[in-house]
Amino acid sequence: MLFDALKPQSELILGELTPYIRVERKKNAKRLALRLDSKDRIVRFVIPQNVSTRKAQEFLDLNGEWVLNRLDELPKAVPYQNGTILPILGQDIRVRISLDKTLKRTSIALKNNELLVLTNKDDPSSRINRYLKNLAKTHISEHANIKAETIHKTIHSVQIRDTKSRWGSCSHDGKLSFSWRLIFAPPASCDYVIAHEVAHLVHMDHSRNFWKQCEELCENYKAGKTWMRTNGHTLMRYGMNDNV
Repeated sequence: MLFDALKPQSELILGELTPYIRVERKKNAKRLALRLDSKDRIVRFVIPQNVSTRKAQEFLDLNGEWVLNRLDELPKAVPYQNGTILPILGQDIRVRISLDKTLKRTSIALKNNELLVLTNKDDPSSRINRYLKNLAKTHISEHANIKAETIHKTIHSVQIRDTKSRWGSCSHDGKLSFSWRLIFAPPASCDYVIAHEVAHLVHMDHSRNFWKQCEELCENYKAGKTWMRTNGHTLMRYGMNDNV
């Protein structure tokens, strides 16, 4: 049995699930688990080190339909293509991609409700992501610092990340971190997340006083919080391609 448990994950028969499953053997895992990764649009199959390939196969066979159903429920992916409409900072922005192989580098500009992409790359997605991350950092940093000033607090740094489960965080030393994908959220929702983390500069908990401070910092607390709870997962679909 021990020998069987150490067999390589490639011996699992994934069949039609092959494009949608990532198998992960983990020493600290206590049980077999299938976890939807809405960012990468896959399901991660976590297998404890002491579980045999046979048991893992039985578990996967039993839950294969669940995997496909969960993936089918994901919001439709919105890849960066010429003509695609992206909700950027509350505005519907149309992507305009011009391919020119003679160009030395990709240039991107946001002008007149269009994201103008001049590129020598067949797929400039990584460059578009980089541009949007920088735009998100500028926008979020500005608004976070304004809110911090109103409560007489100092933000030591603002970082932009591509997180999967947290829209923002605040450390004890005044360092804030946000998901760059907030750039696709409605203004009230992006504002709510910023206010949430700035409020942690005063209250490093989720007490009644924290929520009161958060609401005071928000432009539209109820609308922003409700949208993020209900629709926040949809922000992961931009710049992605459907696997299903």
